[in-house]
Amino acid sequence: MESFSSLKILLILLLLDLSSFVASAAHRNGIGQQPLSKIAIHKATFALRDSVSIKASPLVLGLKGEDTQWVTLELECPDPSEDDWVGVFSPANFNSSTCSTEINNSREQAPYICSAPIKYTYANYSNPDYAKTGKSSFNFQLINQRADFSFALFSGGLSNPKMVAVSNVISFANPNAPVYPRLAQGKSWNEMTVTWTSGYNIITAIPFVEWGLEGEPPMRSPAGTLTFHRSSMCGSPARTFGWRDPGFIHTSFLKDLWPNSVYTYKLGHRLSNGSYIWSKIYSFKSSPYPGQDSLQRVIIFGDMGKAERDGSNEYSNYQPGSLNTTDQLVKDLKNIDIVFHIGDITYANGYISQWDQFTSQVEPIASAVPYMVASGNHERDWPGTGSFYDTDDSGGECGVLAETMFYVPAENRAKFWYSTDYGMFHFCIADTEHDWREGSEQYGFIEHCLASVDRQKQPWLIFAAHRVLGYSSDYWYGVQGSFEEPMGRESLQRLWQKYKVDIAIYGHVHNYERTCPIYQNQCVNTEKSHYSGNVNGTIHVVAGGGGSHLSTFSQVQTKWSLYRDYDYGFVKLTAFNHSSLLFEYKKSSDGKVYDYFTISRDYRDVLACVPDGCEPTTLAS
Repeated sequence: MESFSSLKILLILLLLDLSSFVASAAHRNGIGQQPLSKIAIHKATFALRDSVSIKASPLVLGLKGEDTQWVTLELECPDPSEDDWVGVFSPANFNSSTCSTEINNSREQAPYICSAPIKYTYANYSNPDYAKTGKSSFNFQLINQRADFSFALFSGGLSNPKMVAVSNVISFANPNAPVYPRLAQGKSWNEMTVTWTSGYNIITAIPFVEWGLEGEPPMRSPAGTLTFHRSSMCGSPARTFGWRDPGFIHTSFLKDLWPNSVYTYKLGHRLSNGSYIWSKIYSFKSSPYPGQDSLQRVIIFGDMGKAERDGSNEYSNYQPGSLNTTDQLVKDLKNIDIVFHIGDITYANGYISQWDQFTSQVEPIASAVPYMVASGNHERDWPGTGSFYDTDDSGGECGVLAETMFYVPAENRAKFWYSTDYGMFHFCIADTEHDWREGSEQYGFIEHCLASVDRQKQPWLIFAAHRVLGYSSDYWYGVQGSFEEPMGRESLQRLWQKYKVDIAIYGHVHNYERTCPIYQNQCVNTEKSHYSGNVNGTIHVVAGGGGSHLSTFSQVQTKWSLYRDYDYGFVKLTAFNHSSLLFEYKKSSDGKVYDYFTISRDYRDVLACVPDGCEPTTLAS
């Protein structure tokens, strides 16, 4: 028996190694490769030529307080080629004098460029005749990122870049302005947190939020301020060419909220001279009281990332669906109460500038409803840092960006597991990049989270995590023969069954799939769309089609898989009352429903016994 256990452990380790190898091979082959990583910026050289010109306008952006603006570039080059490209750099001074000692010590060649651009596009993107005429005019969309900008033309393609021209410098009127607020549930149901980014440290300005019930005199709440430095990064590119100063991240806690009430708020900084800097005015609706019987609507997806509306960066099919998902949520925002983005948030992979880009992209959503996040491999994983997976998927970020840029009501944000309530829902959010197995610290949290909910008040119990700890027909899971993350459900399925979890939702696999109510690999309910009474098991859902390159399905037709879709989308849960829940899968392309099911039941159905889900009883009188 002991030798069998050793063999089983060895097999699991081999499967984990295979998963890492497959993921690495996919990235090496250009599948889902971070666009900025395709630029060999460490090989870039200066080859400036007076005959080449590149001009940017307008010179000053955001004169009316905008934090996003379009910029026009005019380019002329007497000897153009098809692989010429233009990079956007910020700060505008990006020559070798700004390099860190760490980068300087790793290079023999000089002069050189020591920071990656924040975005890039090919010179022929808007003018297919550029290679003939040497002239092109195109637009970039820029966001306020606390520094000025310049544009550089490179020859030699991405693999052997030679900088031949640099533009004039442009900047926002106030690059330090408070921007991109993101709401999150606090540690209690009647607390909302507001997190935002600015260029003001606490020495130059005091951060706060001015807020109040709509139509009533506002109050002010102070904000805490965090940042991080290059030395906080665990490896390259985050520590080298991908590094960019993140500015300052502020969080304020708005407490003692009235349930279901509309509040307005704006971000403020009081400068040392007594003057004030203000953001735009935003609003949100506070959470219902836990157990309150009212219409409650939840959005869940994973693996969205970001894309550029000006068309730049997207040359590797990296996150082609992210803007569609974002736009569909914005379009339907009046019918959304809370959003869960369950891992693989930005896919910055160590290019720090991309976090600003992402928070700008989701601002219309995150500023209006709680935007709850979970940790994924592209946020956390880095060898030798305590991650459960020994991969380099985070690009050296090792969780620092996700833990700082977004608030979650975890006891320790470095351990990204937490619970949160929204009305009739109770959510248990796991962190798959830390050990979840029986006996681990996180396992104890998961059991406590599931056991602590009062199902008479909160009948809808949802488990969510990034990697698939339950069931998935993903191609590579099929190759492994597990149809799950290795070791995924072995420890947890007993808890899901004991505490009668309604739905378990995952990302990581970039498609959509729904199972039957399942336990121990067996469907425990023959219904497919309308469940009533005692469901007997947990329905597992993969909702990893938020925007990143899609994942193929296994050729094996698993008996427990009821619906699969190789497309981009998200799921929506609507609780009408304590007895009626609607689940919908919507495509990001059109926002229409392509799969759904309903659950109808009373409290006594939740109490009913299910296989391995009842306390032992006696006949004692």
